[in-house]
Amino acid sequence: MGTDCSATTLVFEGFAGRQVVGGFDGGDVTSNGGAPLLREADRAIGLTAKVARCFRDERNPALVEHRLETLIAQRVHGIVLGHEDLNDHDELRFDPALGLVSDTLRPRPAEFAQGKPVVATLAGKSTLNRLEHGLLGEASRYCRIGVDEAALERVFLDLYIEAHESPPKRIVLDLDATDDPLHGNQEGRFFHGYYRSYCYLPLYIFDGRHLLVAKLRRANIDASAGAKEEIARIVAYLRQAWPEVEIWLRADSGFARDALMSWCEENRVEYVFGLARNKRLEPMIAAELAEAKAAFQATGKAARVFKELTYRTLDSWSRSRRVVGKAEHLEKGANPRFVVTSLGADKIGGQELYERIYCARGEMENRIKECQLDMFADRTSAGTMRANQLRLWLSSLAYVLMEAVRRLALAGTELANATAGTIRLKLIKIGAVVTVSVRRIKLAFASACPAKAIFALAVERLRRLREPPAAAAA
Repeated sequence: MGTDCSATTLVFEGFAGRQVVGGFDGGDVTSNGGAPLLREADRAIGLTAKVARCFRDERNPALVEHRLETLIAQRVHGIVLGHEDLNDHDELRFDPALGLVSDTLRPRPAEFAQGKPVVATLAGKSTLNRLEHGLLGEASRYCRIGVDEAALERVFLDLYIEAHESPPKRIVLDLDATDDPLHGNQEGRFFHGYYRSYCYLPLYIFDGRHLLVAKLRRANIDASAGAKEEIARIVAYLRQAWPEVEIWLRADSGFARDALMSWCEENRVEYVFGLARNKRLEPMIAAELAEAKAAFQATGKAARVFKELTYRTLDSWSRSRRVVGKAEHLEKGANPRFVVTSLGADKIGGQELYERIYCARGEMENRIKECQLDMFADRTSAGTMRANQLRLWLSSLAYVLMEAVRRLALAGTELANATAGTIRLKLIKIGAVVTVSVRRIKLAFASACPAKAIFALAVERLRRLREPPAAAAA
């Protein structure tokens, strides 16, 4: 049986003599039903408030429709919800669930009555674009918002410190560089031989799942470029809050540079760095490699033998350092590896240093994947490095927000160790019908939502974090 179709009517295959049709006319229905959960987590850690203090807003207050706090929250929460592109916000600004970050209700009945244009709860792509590209002091009517970059960098450290109930005895900071592929003529664009592409080379620093640094850099540099300065800034800041904390650094061979190691040795910071094998190092563990090979041939299983070395490069190191060599033989053959460290053999043995401390740095790569893939930190398509750095920070703040949900609301649940992408899929991107009355705003979630028990627990935990201590204890 035929039917009349329009651009807003969707016709699906029917059955049992019934039509199956659809249309985008459901009213205030959202696929971002978990957005209020992000709002609770944001307020629990004060993320938007802290970030907003890093910006200068010189717009005319009489002409401002969307507060600076709303713009920041909209952009960061939008990334968490999976909307990495500013173009998405021309429709997303009408979303009734994400719109709660504005703490306003639009449209106003009076505006309808007076025939005034209806302003959406949230900002469109053009306003958000000016947030990312605004440069105070330039001769442009649009440059009315600026950012204090040093203050914004400190926000990550403040959030990290506040995430600890008491000063830790020891922290281990992981450093790594990764590629951020570029597909245009962005400022600072260079071809990187290792990655075989034009890219940026951002520097990340994590402590476990806590993100401390996301620094955008050109690709025509050494992987360790700027790492010493970043570590010096972090160490000075953390020691103000935690004077007795013991700080260890962990990284691959790209960071085994004399300048960084010497700074650590002079400032009571321990390090464990990978060390690239070379023609001088490998002969030093030849006997151990032969021993590992014999063990493999006898058992058919991978064999490892460790050796302590004192090593100094011919001209790039200022002193001799402790090196641990791993002589390993696998089915594919010999696999020698080396690490250099400031930790003495009396403090930790070579095998434990390599297997328990150094190898654990691989977990950081999963955190970078969350930032790059789940939070779109590689969406650096703006023309200038400054705008792209701000985009990287916004994506990084989105990661911090999602980590707050995971840490504060999901501990002990089946999502406690889930990736940001999985949490988004199961807990944030859920459908809801939004109704607004005089006394309340209600989100009606699907009765068959698989994660409803976890969602309810997460909301309760986040709400209790914002209650006065006496009420929370009751």
